Amino acid sequence: MTKRKLTSQFLNSNLESGRYYDDGGAGLNLHVRNSGSKNWSQKIRFQGKQYELGLGSFPMVSLAEARSIAAQNKSNVGKGINPKFEASAPKTIPTFSEISKLVVTLKHNELSNEKHKAQWSSTLVRYAYPILANIPVNLITVDHVLQALEPIWLTKNVTARRTRSRIEAVLNYAIVKKYMPAPNPAVWQGNLSALLPSLPTDPGTNHMPALQLKDVQRWWLELQNRNGTGANALKLLILTGARSGEVRGMTWDEIHFFNEEETQRRGYLGIWQIPARRMKSRRDHRVPLTHEMIRLIRGNNKRDGLIFPSSKGTPISDMTMSALMKRMHKSDDIGFVDAKSNKPAVPHGLRSTFRDWVAENNQSREAAELQLAHKFGSALEHTYYRTDLIDQRAKLLDNWIQFLKNVNAGWD
Repeated sequence: MTKRKLTSQFLNSNLESGRYYDDGGAGLNLHVRNSGSKNWSQKIRFQGKQYELGLGSFPMVSLAEARSIAAQNKSNVGKGINPKFEASAPKTIPTFSEISKLVVTLKHNELSNEKHKAQWSSTLVRYAYPILANIPVNLITVDHVLQALEPIWLTKNVTARRTRSRIEAVLNYAIVKKYMPAPNPAVWQGNLSALLPSLPTDPGTNHMPALQLKDVQRWWLELQNRNGTGANALKLLILTGARSGEVRGMTWDEIHFFNEEETQRRGYLGIWQIPARRMKSRRDHRVPLTHEMIRLIRGNNKRDGLIFPSSKGTPISDMTMSALMKRMHKSDDIGFVDAKSNKPAVPHGLRSTFRDWVAENNQSREAAELQLAHKFGSALEHTYYRTDLIDQRAKLLDNWIQFLKNVNAGWD
């Protein structure tokens, strides 16, 4: 349709379906549908992108009102304000602290590690809140974020990196909820990267201090001389390659024993089914239970609840196994230290020890990564793995146990 100076008389007439543009230069038009309904619309261009704004129906919104709204929208565009966003934005804008509490709650439901849950909240409170807490999120600028990060950027590298990431996550939530417009002032690339020096690689992404393969059989022999719940849990930890929290929270209802026929057919005794809520990956995970593992599990005759409970009936603490490894290190003439850092090996590092053994002894990488509940390879490769290779993993773990015991059984 061509532009014309719209009049109330014209708009009230019996119009054919289509668009009727006002000649005021603001992109205002009346969209007449086949049903006969008449709705105001405005086409605008903001930062190179075209938007269409609905301004209400005629005659509920008069011609004069529609022109006034369209003029205001055009004025906002000239000021760098996107009318599309402004029209849908909430009228009450929450502060950074209010949004962060919502995001922290989401993260608490997402994370399985209690330490990580606590860190998510504490870093924001300690480092972001002094600057950002009471600022409505739509008013937060890159300068505010910079002011929060600069005091710790060079002195607390890891903390600073994680604080920035968490501020970005809070503001992403606010953007999606339309409390503030994009772009996010806390993003790194092409934003804060121009204002802050790059930090060295986060050491938190490196392996925890791991037991060396040359020491592992001596370590295992020493562990056999240790008794108690913590020692048995640590034994199961290295036998399975599981994470500490998975072993400490292990319950009897997660254990499924095979009957004699299936045991003979499959070559192992059952399955430990770890529910998704207890896994870092948030996916169910199955672990084959070998004879050696069942011997450890059956050491607890209770047969219900936790398999490795503390004296209070709660899961043993993470420090229980860590403290045991420290004692073993101190009591050994040579000690058990990581090859790179020379720091005493810790429970989580045993997963790296297992991977080193797999790599150096021509064992199945795919089975090992699945045993560790890791993703591996490309996305295309994942589509072909519709099984978790649990029978193959049982053979892998039997080979691993034979290595720990220093038994040369001629691996497959």
